[in-house]
Amino acid sequence: MKIENLVPGSVVKRPSKIIKSPYVADVNINNTEFLAHTAALGCCGLCDTGASILLAPLNNTSKKPKKNKEDTIKCVYSAQLSVIIEKGNEIIIGIHPKLAEQLVENCLIKNYLSCLQDCKKYRRETALFVENKVDSRFDFTGMDKNNIPFIMEVKNVPLADYEDLCLKDRKKMNYDERSYDSKIAYFPDGYRKKSTDPVSPRALKHIRELTLIKKESITRCIMCYVIQRTDVDRFQPSIIDPEYRQAFKEAVEAGVEIITLVVRWTRDGEAYFVKDDLFIVPVL
Repeated sequence: MKIENLVPGSVVKRPSKIIKSPYVADVNINNTEFLAHTAALGCCGLCDTGASILLAPLNNTSKKPKKNKEDTIKCVYSAQLSVIIEKGNEIIIGIHPKLAEQLVENCLIKNYLSCLQDCKKYRRETALFVENKVDSRFDFTGMDKNNIPFIMEVKNVPLADYEDLCLKDRKKMNYDERSYDSKIAYFPDGYRKKSTDPVSPRALKHIRELTLIKKESITRCIMCYVIQRTDVDRFQPSIIDPEYRQAFKEAVEAGVEIITLVVRWTRDGEAYFVKDDLFIVPVL
């Protein structure tokens, strides 16, 4: 797929000086400041102050009446990709969460997913409800080529490092001798009030419900982790969230299928399929 009309810029401040929402940043494009939407917040530094990013213009036409002065101030761009330099190598990372869903849909259409070849039909955003068991909206549902129903939930994985460690431990390590493309991609990560809280209650709920559905039906239940960077050689559920790690382990044991989809981005906004079977570090 391709994101049209990308422009390079840098994050000046997030939240913006003008709009205090954490989803809005001041960005510099060609020495002019604009407001930009940051759907992934700061993305652990990939879209925070000082980050180099690639942005897509937003269509801001609206017929809704303006309630106050702040409503007249709108984001002009949306942060899509982040650009980092690692040991002399430029790495472009997909950071907008919706990109992951679009990439998976294109893979379904083009038959790139090895475990879902020639699926007979699919649809986006399906709400499922079973009292006291399942109450979620899943990214994809459909019928595979053997007429077996499937449910697939997609998670964006923009983060990677040489080891999956908490920040204070990572700062003590030295990876000068490691190849830049030997990182581990991990999910989830992000802000939480207490270290004992799950990073993403919604992600935890999704994987637990898929595990339950798999245990009680013939439905194929699939977790697809979309790794939008190429400096990685493995994936694992993050060690900072032991609750999610345990849920991941139980899901695999119950027969939930795991896809680790690696995508390469270019500065022109073009995305290329790399593989859908990145090595998964076993959860013991």
